[in-house]
Amino acid sequence: MSRPHVSVLMPVRNEATFLPQALDSLFRQTLADWELVAVDDSSSDATPSLLAEAARRDRRVCVMQNPGKGLVPALNHALANCRAPLVARMDGDDISHPRRLERQVAALGGDSSLGVVGCRFRHFPRTRVGLGMHAYERWQNALLTHESIMRDRFVESPFVHPSVMARREALEAVGGYRETAWAEDYDLWLRLADAGVRFARIPEVLFFWRERPERATRTLAEYSAAAFRDCKVHHLRSGFLRGVTEVTLVGAGLEGRAWCRALAAAGVQVSRWVDVDPRKVGRILHGAPVVPPDAVRPGEERLLLTIGTRGARQGVRDWARGAGLQEGNHFVCVT
Repeated sequence: MSRPHVSVLMPVRNEATFLPQALDSLFRQTLADWELVAVDDSSSDATPSLLAEAARRDRRVCVMQNPGKGLVPALNHALANCRAPLVARMDGDDISHPRRLERQVAALGGDSSLGVVGCRFRHFPRTRVGLGMHAYERWQNALLTHESIMRDRFVESPFVHPSVMARREALEAVGGYRETAWAEDYDLWLRLADAGVRFARIPEVLFFWRERPERATRTLAEYSAAAFRDCKVHHLRSGFLRGVTEVTLVGAGLEGRAWCRALAAAGVQVSRWVDVDPRKVGRILHGAPVVPPDAVRPGEERLLLTIGTRGARQGVRDWARGAGLQEGNHFVCVT
C-alpha cells in the first residue's frame, strides 16, 4: 500500500454521540490522500462499532486499541503508526471544513521552513460559548504569523490542538507527546518553539471546535489555570528566565500573586512589583516593594507582564515599549 500524504491522528473515548459527524467531515475532504489513525481508549459506548464500520466502509481508516492508558499514550501510539510525512490532529467530537487538509498541505508544501500550521477556528454551538472562550477565539485567530505566535506563546496555548497539521519529523524530533502535570498540547508547542520550529496559521476558518461541559479543557486538572501557569514557568526557566533568580512582576493583582507563588516554587523570587494603583505603590507585597511604572529602567531585571484584566495586554505592552523595553529581551507577556 502506498504511503498517504496525510495521517489524521484521532484518539477517542466514548464519542459515539458526535463521532459520525467528525468522520463525515473527513470523508468530505477535498484532499483525498489521507489515512485516519484512530486509537480507541477503552470506550464503553458505541464508539468501537462506529470505528469498525468506518474501517469497513473506507480502507483509509485504521483502528487501534489503547486499553485505558490515557490520552498521551494514545497520542504517541497513534503517532508511531502514522505513515504519512504530515500529521493532522483531530478529535472525535469536532468538525473539519472540507478544504482543511487541502489548505494545510498547501501551506506546508509552499514553505519548507514551516513545521506546524494551524487555521482559524470557531466554537460551536455558539449559544454555549462564554465570554472567556469568545475572547480566546478572537485572540488566537489574530495570531497568523510565526512572529506573532512566538510573541504570545506564553499568554495562552496558541493553537487548538485538533486543528493543526505538522511535519511528523518535527514531532518525533522533540520526542512526541509527554506525560506532565499540564496540558500535553501546550507543552508540545513550547518544546517545538524551543527547538526552532516555525509556525503559521491559515487565515480561514477551517475547524469547528465543539463547546461542551465534559470537554477535557473543562474537566481535567492538566488544563487548569494553575497547571498552565506551571507549564509556562517550566519553559520560561529554560529560556527567558534561564539562570535568573529574581524577576519583576508588572501587575500586583490576583494573577500577579498567583505567578509569585508559581515562580517561588521554581526557585525564582519576585524582587519588586510594578503597578499603577496609588493604593498599592509604596507597599511591601510578599516581601517585595510595589513601585510605579516610571521606576523601571531597561536592562535592570527581567520583567513578566502579569496583568489579569481582560483587554489590558496591549496597553501594558505599549507602556513597556515606550519605556524602552524590548519584548522577548527585557519582558514577556504571560497573561
